[in-house]
Amino acid sequence: MTIEQTLKDLGHELPKPAAPAASYAPVRQSGNLLYVSGQISIGPDGIVKGRLGDGTDVAAGQKCAEFCALQILGQVATVAPLEKIAAVLKLTVLVASHPDFNEQHVVANGASDLFIKVLGEKGKHARAAFGVAALPLGAAVEIDAVIELEA
Repeated sequence: MTIEQTLKDLGHELPKPAAPAASYAPVRQSGNLLYVSGQISIGPDGIVKGRLGDGTDVAAGQKCAEFCALQILGQVATVAPLEKIAAVLKLTVLVASHPDFNEQHVVANGASDLFIKVLGEKGKHARAAFGVAALPLGAAVEIDAVIELEA
């Protein structure tokens, strides 16, 4: 079964990769490593905005993180077939948060869980999650990734 079929079976569709919103490359390759620029929470209806702990709850934040993971896979697909993914090595998760909100790690699980469901052991990764005052375009979540491709 292909990764795209697995996504469909989980109720997801691989999104069309978002164009960069500023002066950067959405993905860069060095050897077998892909560095995917921060992908914001874009769902089927556009950018999902909000701030966790201030009108946006953890479940909605997890869905936003899942949207970011899908965007990351969309960017990877512009460089290589998804079946060439050897490992998701590292995610950095930025969560627009109220100063009192402290469950960024739980929000990040939305992306982590998707990668593991879709890629199995290859989807397990190192991760950092941070609360920030604001994200580009008002997005609730932004995630960047380092992904290893098969040789």
